[in-house]
Amino acid sequence: MSESDQLGGGPAAAGSPRKADEGVRPPLLNSAQRRSIAFITGAALILYLAVRLLPAGSNVNHMDFRVEGKGVLEFCDPANPQFIPVVAVRSPVVMTVQSARAAAKDEPVEITVTLRTASGKPIGPADLLVAHTRKLHLLVVDPTLTDYQHIHPEPGRRDGEWKFTLTPARAGLYRVFADFTPAATQRGLYASADLPVSGPVATVITSGSTVYQDRGYNFELILPPILRAGQPTVLRFRIESQGAVKRPVPLQPVMGAFAHLVAFDESRSGFAHLHPVENDLSKPPDALHPELNFRLTIPVSGRYVIWAQVKLDDKEVFAPYWVDVLP
Repeated sequence: MSESDQLGGGPAAAGSPRKADEGVRPPLLNSAQRRSIAFITGAALILYLAVRLLPAGSNVNHMDFRVEGKGVLEFCDPANPQFIPVVAVRSPVVMTVQSARAAAKDEPVEITVTLRTASGKPIGPADLLVAHTRKLHLLVVDPTLTDYQHIHPEPGRRDGEWKFTLTPARAGLYRVFADFTPAATQRGLYASADLPVSGPVATVITSGSTVYQDRGYNFELILPPILRAGQPTVLRFRIESQGAVKRPVPLQPVMGAFAHLVAFDESRSGFAHLHPVENDLSKPPDALHPELNFRLTIPVSGRYVIWAQVKLDDKEVFAPYWVDVLP
C-alpha cells in the first residue's frame, strides 16, 4: 500500500463521507420557484423601505422651546386669539427664508423656509400638530400691506425645511410670518423672517371703505363706531349678492372655518389670526345673508389692515379693510 493510501488520499478513501458529500449536487430550481423567491424577496424589501419611511415621531420636547431672558414670545392659546407682536419679541424658534433666485415682482419663485428650535433642532412635520387643517401656515405680506397671501408649504427633503412657490404682486421687503403649533407644547407659536423682492416700492393710496366687491358679491366688515386700543370688540363680517334680487351665497369652509380674518399693523410688527365664533361647520350661516362674528383686542393704537379670506364656489376671495384704532 502506498503512503497516500495509508493517509486516506488513495482509492481506498473513495467511499469516505467527505468524498460522498462532494459528489452530491442540489437540485436545480425551476422557473416557477425562482419567480416565487424573487417575489418574496422584493416584497420584503418594499416592506422594509416603507417602514423606514414612516414617521419616527417627534424628536423635539418642551425644553427645546425654552428661551431665557426678557422679551420672549410666549406660547398662545389658539382658543383666545389676539394680536401677536412677533417682530418686537424673541421667538423660541429660529426661522430663515431663502429663494432659489432673486425674487421679482409678478414672477413665481421657489422659496425654502427653515424652522429650528432655540436649541438648534429642526422642526419637521412630525414635530407639529394639525391646526385648521394644516401643520404650518405662512402669512406673507408686502410693505404696503396690499399683497397678502396665505400659504401652506410642503415639507422639503431635509428635516426642518418647508417649500412653496410665491408670486409677489409688488416689490420691496416682504415679511413672512409662520403660524404653527408644536406637538411638544400644544400651544400656538409664531416666527418671522423677511424676503427681498427687487424693484421700487410703490406708493399706495389705501381706501377706508368697509365694503369690498368681487365676483358679483359685497363683502362687508361691520366695525363698531370707535375702535380703541386695549378694548375687546366684536367684528361682523357679512356677504350678500349685488343687485335688488338676492341670490344664495355659495359659501364654503376654508381651513376648517367659514371665514378667516388676519389683521396687520402698518409697521408689520405682528398680526392677529382670527376665526369666527360660529365654528360649527354642520350649522352654516344663512344662505342669502351669511354673517360671522369675530372677537378681537388690539393692544396699540394706529392704522391696521384687516384681510378677510373666504371661499365661494371653490374659489378663494381675499378682501382688505383699513381701520384706525384710537388710543
